[in-house]
Amino acid sequence: MEKSIQNAVLEQSKKYNSFYIYDEKTILDYTKRLKDCFKEVKFLYSVKNNPYINVVKTVFAQGFGADAASLNEVLLSEKLGLKENEIYYSAPGKTENDIKESLGKAVITADSLNEIEIINKSAEEKGIVAQIGVRINPDFGFFGGKGAPSKFGIDEKQLFDNAERIKSLQNIKITGIHVHLHSQELNTELIKKYHDNMFDLVERVCKNLDISLDFVNLGSGIGIPYAKNDKEVDVKLLGENLNELCHKFKEKYKNTHIFVETGRYAVGKSGYYACKVVDKKTSYGKTFIILSSTLNGFVRPAVAHIIEKYAVDEFPAESEPFYTCKNAFDYIVLNNSDKTEKVTLCGSLCTSTDIIEEDIELKEMNIGDMLVMTNAGSYASVITPYQFASLPKAAQLMLKTDGSVINAEEL
Repeated sequence: MEKSIQNAVLEQSKKYNSFYIYDEKTILDYTKRLKDCFKEVKFLYSVKNNPYINVVKTVFAQGFGADAASLNEVLLSEKLGLKENEIYYSAPGKTENDIKESLGKAVITADSLNEIEIINKSAEEKGIVAQIGVRINPDFGFFGGKGAPSKFGIDEKQLFDNAERIKSLQNIKITGIHVHLHSQELNTELIKKYHDNMFDLVERVCKNLDISLDFVNLGSGIGIPYAKNDKEVDVKLLGENLNELCHKFKEKYKNTHIFVETGRYAVGKSGYYACKVVDKKTSYGKTFIILSSTLNGFVRPAVAHIIEKYAVDEFPAESEPFYTCKNAFDYIVLNNSDKTEKVTLCGSLCTSTDIIEEDIELKEMNIGDMLVMTNAGSYASVITPYQFASLPKAAQLMLKTDGSVINAEEL
């Protein structure tokens, strides 16, 4: 943790008991890394992983488009200056109102055959032909083998079997496809194989639907290290492989844009959660540190504690983005103590589940000290139950590269 972050946390602790602080420099470093390694693709920022206004502005300023998972994310992206062909709206269960309000503001990716019909009807009412994408549940798995049942997308065979019906719809035109099978992957070779499979899928789509594509959204999957023993994705090697695939692909499909969603890669390592020690007590020889907000400030460490204490499996399946792995967060005490103590870290909620660590050895803390948690840049504030006990919501701040700290919640 850099000294600039520590100094900013200590200064802001005079105003706030708990808050997120995002480091602009880290965001710029990670977005630059993506652009430098992946020359042949365009990036879409996955707004859902951190929609804080200053984070989104920073990423969009790097030339990234938006991967929107709701109408509100479409509208946010539009307000921040993105054009229709820079906003890609993909999510299951879109309502008719979601679709009507998004037409003309974003490229809508249909998640089901039913959604294709709804988009066609809405476009007919507006007197337009909507150029849309379709999300496909392909006939291959991320880890190999055949495809599997999913709430996301249209099964590949279903899409091909309904090709004639889709062609008969007068107010939609399929111009792109989207696939996303897995998040937070650290195995570079698995992601490479996924990309290989995706370009094979594109060939099948173009042949079976008899269409040319304006875009192919490869989804995401590029993870970030959480635990100390995690090995970072080799984005240079991954980029070289994908650039070569894109180069060969564009020899045949010159006008097709290739998109990659950033997932948490662009901003995940930029965030820190800081909370104040508001009380300290002992009970039957055990020391409890009561923090200003834990489960209701940064929920992921509390969820990790519950899972690791009570789950049968070490790594529960399908638990992202609430749980990633053991030892996913570092706990940094900001004081000058040279002593350590074994403590249990708790929050102030009236529930026994509001615990993030038990019997952990940390620097000795006193009331008023600040504790900082790492890896709080993605799926942190956005998935936390702030309404629990009607306590104040944790502030969100950004440390700019010039050393200033800003707090802007509104456009």
